[in-house]
Amino acid sequence: MFSSYDGLCGIGELAERAGVSVKTVRFYSDSGLLPEASRSVGGHRRYGPDSLERLRMIRSLRTMDLPVSAVRRILDEEESAGRVGGALEDAVAGQLRELGSQLRALRWREAALRSVQECPAAERPDRLRLIGAVSAPPDTAPLARFWRGWLPPRMPARAVTAFLEVAVVQPPEDPAPAQVLAFARLYAMVSRPCGKDEPTQPHAHRAAGARASAVLYAGLAEAYDLAATEMRQDRAPGPGEALDGFVNAYASARNTADTPGFRRALARRLAADPRIDRYWELTAELVSAPASRPEPTPGSAHDWLVAALESRSGTAVTA
Repeated sequence: MFSSYDGLCGIGELAERAGVSVKTVRFYSDSGLLPEASRSVGGHRRYGPDSLERLRMIRSLRTMDLPVSAVRRILDEEESAGRVGGALEDAVAGQLRELGSQLRALRWREAALRSVQECPAAERPDRLRLIGAVSAPPDTAPLARFWRGWLPPRMPARAVTAFLEVAVVQPPEDPAPAQVLAFARLYAMVSRPCGKDEPTQPHAHRAAGARASAVLYAGLAEAYDLAATEMRQDRAPGPGEALDGFVNAYASARNTADTPGFRRALARRLAADPRIDRYWELTAELVSAPASRPEPTPGSAHDWLVAALESRSGTAVTA
C-alpha cells in the first residue's frame, strides 16, 4: 500500500520501489502493460496498489527477453484466470527454441572464425569468401535442390523425401572448424551452375516410371544400411545380404531376374555412371567426429557394394 492519502503513487515513487527507471515505467504504460489508475490535476500519472507487483512481473518477464506481445498475453491470462499458466509455458518454450537457434548460430560463427584464423595467412581471403557464403546456422536447402535434380523426375514425392533425409546431411550443432569448412565446400559444390553437358543423373538409376524409381531407391537405402553395418565392422566387400539387396534393387526396378549375366552388366553400367565422390567425402567429414574413423555414408556404402559386385562378377569396376 502506498503512503499517499488516496492509496495511489506517482511514476517516480513506483519506479523507485520497483528498481527501474521512470522511462521504463512510462514505456510499459504507453505499451498498455501497466495501466494508470488516474491522472493528477496536473496531468501526472497515478498508479494503484497492484501496479508495483504487476511492474515487478513485467520486469521479470522482460529480463528473460520475452517480447512485449508475449508479456501482454501472460498478464491478460493472469488477470482473467487469476493465475499464470499456458501463456507463460508457451512463451518460455518459444524463447528456449529461439535461444537454441541463436546459440547454434554463435557456435557455428565461432568455428568459422577459427577456421579462418587457423589457415595460412595467404589463404585467409579465399577461406573467408568460401565460408562467408554460408549462413549461420547453415541452410541445407541447396543440398536438397541438388538431389532433386539428380533423382528421377517421376520419382514419387514420398520416396524423394525418404532419400533426402539420408542424402542431405544436417550440420553438427557444435561444429569443429574443419566441419565448417567441409560444409562450406559442400555448399559451393552444389551451388555452382551445372555445365551444359554435365549429367544430372546416373544412367544406371534411370528407371522407367514412378513405381520403378521408388522400388529402386527403397531397395538401395536398405542395401546401404546393411553395407554400413559391414563397414563399421571392417569387413571387406564381399557376398552377403547387403550385396544381394543391392543387386535386387536394380533387378526389381527393371523387372528382371538377378542372374550372373545381369550382375556383370550392372557392374559395367555402374562403372560408366557419373560420380559425385566429392559430395560424399565432404559429407563424411560432417557426420564424423574429428580425428575419428569416418562414418559410412550412402556414397561410401555404394562404393563398398560396387566393389563387392566386382569381386563376384569378375568385372573390373573403376571410378
